[in-house]
Amino acid sequence: MSPSKRPAAAILGCMGPVLSDEERSFFHEANPFGLILFARNIAAPETTARLIADFRDAVGRADAPVLIDQEGGRVARLKPPHWPALPSQGAIGRLYEAAPAKARAAATLLGEALAATVTPIGVDVACAPDADVRAPGAHPVIIGDRSFSDDPAIVAELARLTQQALLAAGVATTPKHAPGHGRAALDSHEALPEVSDSIDALSADLAPFKVLRDAPFWMTAHIRYLALDADAPATCSPACLNWLREETGYAGMLLTDDLAMGALAGDIGKRTCAAMAAGCDVALYCRGDMAGNQAAVTAAGESNDRVTDIWSAWTEARTGRIARGNAFQLAAQLWALVEGDVST
Repeated sequence: MSPSKRPAAAILGCMGPVLSDEERSFFHEANPFGLILFARNIAAPETTARLIADFRDAVGRADAPVLIDQEGGRVARLKPPHWPALPSQGAIGRLYEAAPAKARAAATLLGEALAATVTPIGVDVACAPDADVRAPGAHPVIIGDRSFSDDPAIVAELARLTQQALLAAGVATTPKHAPGHGRAALDSHEALPEVSDSIDALSADLAPFKVLRDAPFWMTAHIRYLALDADAPATCSPACLNWLREETGYAGMLLTDDLAMGALAGDIGKRTCAAMAAGCDVALYCRGDMAGNQAAVTAAGESNDRVTDIWSAWTEARTGRIARGNAFQLAAQLWALVEGDVST
């Protein structure tokens, strides 16, 4: 059986740094929209580049998106010694409090450094920036220093600059976690958080997303927002996702957060069906096991017009855009800004 005419509306993981024959055959037959990489997939740069090339060869699409969680700080799949460590978004946000102009420059440098880090191996989608607004009482780890600030305006300004630099370098972005993860008191990897704040409060958290509408993807949150839907988390809630699009005007692709996370109920097929029925455009399943990958692809179905049209338009628009500069040199400049004397 040849790959379907349209790719399946799923982005999947794989198990290791090299595609197995079984994975290669599966990706050829199932034709998922894209691939996401994790630490288990990362080896020497040339090995990781070969993994990416082999995936694209298997699905028969040279422009198949390859994603990675690379935000700076503790969320980084590409690490030293082959790739530079970068400051967290929170560190840049703290700089803003003392030296706004330096923080703006740092946010741009973060985007440039991220692009210079991921593009040489063939990654073309960064799951960044984090657009969440920290709130008092939120879980200290799940977001924490991944967020620029507890001020929506600061998050919006710095996230916009980071995204702008990534897009200018030809790297598609995935702001997260819409409509906002900063109020969650539980880790959604383990359990389903509930947020009881008013719609007005939730609307304030949308400020960063409203300036990130150029992003090809937004990643949804596995959180139940009681003011919007008392039953389902945003990823699986038509009410939440419709509200999100109406309030922000976002017309791009909604990508689920990882469907394997503990916040969701049911098997992978049921989770995927619920997310797609709610209005998500692409299902993300990161674990990489064959059974889960098959279930996600089957439940997701073929990509819709939004997915094919936006990705085609972005692929054309990014032609000629390249990451400029050496990742390690850009990282050094960024660290100097973040750790330097703010009075100079």
